Amino acid sequence: METNIGFLALIFVINLAYVALNTIRFMLTMKGYRLVAPLVSMVEITIYVVGLGLVLDRLDNFWNIAAYAIGYGVGIAVGIRIEEYLALGYIMVTAIVPDIKSDIPEKLRHLGYGVTTSFAFGREGDRLVLEILTTRKSERKLYKQINEIEPKTFVISYEPKYINGGFWTKKVKKRKIALKKWSEAQNTAESEKE
Repeated sequence: METNIGFLALIFVINLAYVALNTIRFMLTMKGYRLVAPLVSMVEITIYVVGLGLVLDRLDNFWNIAAYAIGYGVGIAVGIRIEEYLALGYIMVTAIVPDIKSDIPEKLRHLGYGVTTSFAFGREGDRLVLEILTTRKSERKLYKQINEIEPKTFVISYEPKYINGGFWTKKVKKRKIALKKWSEAQNTAESEKE
């Protein structure tokens, strides 16, 4: 039973790519990317069939199976890192502040966050409740900023499925208008060159 290091590396890389793409495709599907997710899935399944075929043709070699399994495990780790790097979508953060007179809402607004406040009554008295919507890319930065402003704040977060109206909708509309103006300016500049 001869072991070819190049062949083992090929099996490893193919399975790593398959699992990483699988993670990305799943994330895109959950976030509602209806065009990109199917395209990624076509590449993903092609890689899967090729990799599995290579291993199934040579099941008599334990190292082929080991390379496939290690590629799978490393692919999951790589997929998680890619997902964290892309950080698509938004996160809703609920921050419960023990001091109802805290200026944390204004400080967070000054930092560019949309903050909705309300009051609640907890086990130990009145609380200030903040609802903050931010991009997933800003999530860790927001946690750090909350901790710096009010270290005793209780923070929980979740991903909203649907967003309409409010602070973010206005920002998105402004970005679309700015992008449209920029695009029109680019088209005008190109037509003037001709």
